[in-house]
Amino acid sequence: MVGALQTRAITKRMHTRLHAKTYFLIAVMVVAGPVGNLLLAKGMKQVGEIKIWPLAGLVSVFLRVFGSITIWAGIVFLIAFITAYMLALSLADYSYVQPAAALGYAVIAILGAFFLHEAVSPLRWAGIAFICAGVSFIRGTNPRTTGSPS
Repeated sequence: MVGALQTRAITKRMHTRLHAKTYFLIAVMVVAGPVGNLLLAKGMKQVGEIKIWPLAGLVSVFLRVFGSITIWAGIVFLIAFITAYMLALSLADYSYVQPAAALGYAVIAILGAFFLHEAVSPLRWAGIAFICAGVSFIRGTNPRTTGSPS
C-alpha cells in the first residue's frame, strides 16, 4: 500500500514537471517566434525594396540584408523559437504544442501595432481573440497522450 502511494506521488511530480517544462518551452515559443519575425520585418524595411533585376544588383542586396544587425537578431530569436519548439515536441504531443503556440498570434499583432505602427483592424483583433479562446480549451488537457518521454 505504501509503495503504491509513493509511486503515485512520484508519477504526479513527474507530470507536474512535464507540465512546467512544456509550459516554459511554449512560453519561449510564444515570445521568441513573434520577436524574431518582428526583427526580420523591421530589418527588411530598413533594407528597402529588393529588385531582382539586374542580377548583379542582388550582390549589394545580399550584403545589405546579411550586414543588418536587426536581421541577425531576428535570426537568433527564430533559432531560439525552433529549439524550444523541438524540445516541446519531445515532451508533449503535436496536437497540444501547436495550438498552444498559436498564442503567438496575439503577440504578433501587439508587436506589429506598437513597433511597426501597423493598423490592426477590429476584425483581426476579434479573430485573434477567438484563436486565444480556443487555445484555452487545451490548457486543462494532458500534454502527452502517447507513451512517456525518456
